[in-house]
Amino acid sequence: MTKSFLTLLGLWLLAVPDLDAQSLTLTNAGHTPLPGATIVGQPSGTFAVTGQDGQADLSPFPPADTLMIQLLGYKTQQITYAAARVQGFRVQLEMTALALDQVVVSASRWAQNASHVPNRVATIRSEEVLLRNPQTAADLLGSSGEVFIQKSQQGGGSPMIRGFATNRLLIAVDGVRMNTAIFRSGNLQNVISLDPFATEQTELLFGPGSVLYGSDAIGGVMAFYTLTPTLADSQEPESSGSGTLRYASANEELTGHFDINIGGQKWAAVSSFSHNRYGDLRMGQHGPDDYLRPFYVERIDGADRVVSNPDPLLQTPTGYEQTNLMQKVRFRPSAAWDFTYAFHYSATTDYARYDRLVRDRNGVPRSAEWSYGPQVWQMNQLQASHTGQNMFYDEARVSLAHQFFEESRIDRDFGDPVRRTRTEAVDALSANLDFTKRIGRHQRLLYGLEALYNKVASEGQLNNLDTGAEDAGPARYPQANWQSYAAYLTYQLEVNPKLRLQAGARYNHFLLDADFDTTFFPFPFTNASLNNGALTGSIGAVYRPAPSWGLRANFSTGFRAPNVDDMGKVFDSEPGSVVVPNPNLGAEYAYNAELGFSKVISDVLQVDLTGYYTLLDNALVRREFALSGQDSILYDGTLSRVQAVQNAAQAWVYGVQAGIGAQWPNGLGLHARFNFQEGEEELEEGGTTPLRHAAPWFGVFRVQYEQEAFRLELNAQYHSAFAFEELPLTEQDKPYLYAADANGNPYAPAWYTLDFRALYRISETFTLSAGVENLTDQRYRPYSSGLAGSGRNVVLSGRVGF
Repeated sequence: MTKSFLTLLGLWLLAVPDLDAQSLTLTNAGHTPLPGATIVGQPSGTFAVTGQDGQADLSPFPPADTLMIQLLGYKTQQITYAAARVQGFRVQLEMTALALDQVVVSASRWAQNASHVPNRVATIRSEEVLLRNPQTAADLLGSSGEVFIQKSQQGGGSPMIRGFATNRLLIAVDGVRMNTAIFRSGNLQNVISLDPFATEQTELLFGPGSVLYGSDAIGGVMAFYTLTPTLADSQEPESSGSGTLRYASANEELTGHFDINIGGQKWAAVSSFSHNRYGDLRMGQHGPDDYLRPFYVERIDGADRVVSNPDPLLQTPTGYEQTNLMQKVRFRPSAAWDFTYAFHYSATTDYARYDRLVRDRNGVPRSAEWSYGPQVWQMNQLQASHTGQNMFYDEARVSLAHQFFEESRIDRDFGDPVRRTRTEAVDALSANLDFTKRIGRHQRLLYGLEALYNKVASEGQLNNLDTGAEDAGPARYPQANWQSYAAYLTYQLEVNPKLRLQAGARYNHFLLDADFDTTFFPFPFTNASLNNGALTGSIGAVYRPAPSWGLRANFSTGFRAPNVDDMGKVFDSEPGSVVVPNPNLGAEYAYNAELGFSKVISDVLQVDLTGYYTLLDNALVRREFALSGQDSILYDGTLSRVQAVQNAAQAWVYGVQAGIGAQWPNGLGLHARFNFQEGEEELEEGGTTPLRHAAPWFGVFRVQYEQEAFRLELNAQYHSAFAFEELPLTEQDKPYLYAADANGNPYAPAWYTLDFRALYRISETFTLSAGVENLTDQRYRPYSSGLAGSGRNVVLSGRVGF
């Protein structure tokens, strides 16, 4: 680590002013910088986004370009590069109603106008993060009103999109997939490793994105784009940055953050650091008593004791700490070449799996301990792009990345002195090569190659607290290698100024090899492998009869390749049953159709509506199995029924996503999102059950007011109820997660929260924000969550920019 730091520092100090670089600064009428604006050069297609200081690097843009500047809530403006130079590269945007034209990257891996994309894409910009102050990246996604967030513990946040979650959704960071070979079907909290403070823009691509992103992109893609090093626009090196302090009362959060950018004309570097300390989370006063925490467990004098909680509103234990680091170095030797190296690091302390600690067995807690060990994520990425204008491509980009993941599970039954620890580590290598090529004025090819390699190491340990003895224990996974190789091609055609067509295909080949330690699992094999492939495609159209409205239609397929969690996890699913590896797994496929409509009315009001239907075929589910022709084997001294994950079911989900937004010239705005989804999946014995990750209908409603340096927002979030009969069968068996209805059965009550936030830019360098979340102090739990949401929460934040 020290050598890496010294290398980065040396590169930083080598910044020299010998390239004619330039930055564009965007402000509103009150001279407030505007972050999150997109700038696209025509005809080159070059793309940039303004940072927190409202600045964007123009050095990649050819001087002959016309700059198209777009930001939600402001009029789209076009200005030539030459005219921008005359204005000192400062442009003031005029506030307006909402527009359909935004620039996104996730939909094609290259900058593209959102109105040209046949699937629905939503963006979350850094300007919104500044006002809403999300504590984690999961909260950032939830604040959009587009993603449902489930939490089993405070150090968590498992997104649900269009009825899918976990390993059927894909997370990408600067174009690199975060999903690994041990992403499971149970709830995941990997997204919290990302730092909202270091995120410039987040894009949500809804529906299958497998043509571009491969396995797992069934329900959608969550693409995070982090801070970009900015080159200087003068002969002297330039610096900028910010520092933030934040406090929240509901969990006594203390957060500190700073970032700094130093740029010359060829070299630039950006550094970011954040540290969060969260105490135990307090729930609200008004709501079901079932959520209260009347007790917790402590080990006293070598014995487990049930301790009365003096404050049942305090969810003990839920506190933890997290640290995030990011360092990027950029080198632009000429207008054609651009190189960026990025280092990301995130680590948490241990944090309790709260939903497991509230379970009981005959009135006695089932677990004395249940926590996740430190969750560590580290990524090194080297990216190079070249603008070429040759017969093969107009622009090419190569991305090489290494990621390291470490996580562990620590649990101990109440009254049992033996603590079980299982630790998993994954080394993930990826190589992406992407090209874009225009054919004439109306056709464009997007194509590329991808190679992935995951190495999974897993171990177990048993520790006797009474004797101090330590022994090896069963691992969660085998030692395994997972590989994926793919090629994709997307073709875009502008039939005429009103109609655009897009079609794409991808072939993916995946391999898995696993070695099993039969010390704890005495099976008649020590190795299992997979060698299979998947073909996916999409076709869509966008019709815009006028600039103010458009229609979208899209049919796409997605897939999920079996991973180590599917094939290699060996465990007792229940007494008398054992789950074994199945080497005959294939990919599960999703078939999705959607139709969307967007309309801007009188340059003030925008409405959009998208309907979709998704069928999941060959779904990977646990079913009865035969091992060496036997449906039962002697396992750990017990004759046990054999089960395995198999391609043995179908699931389907349909729904509607709707939104309305209004922005008046006086600074008053209104925004609302609504999501409805309904899903079912097949059962082994026949019949169906509600799809587990199809959340109740949910959404957000906001009223905003902005005047020069002042912003106010009143926000309401909500979700509907699920009666006992509407819960999936797997959820009906988890009464500890839910409230009890009049018959004593678990159900998910409806809930809402009201939040008020204010932001005041005291000067060009100092911003103060404050808010009160959950004004009415509701006690609520989002569907399928073990953790109640925060009660009334006062949030104070100060930010200094320079």
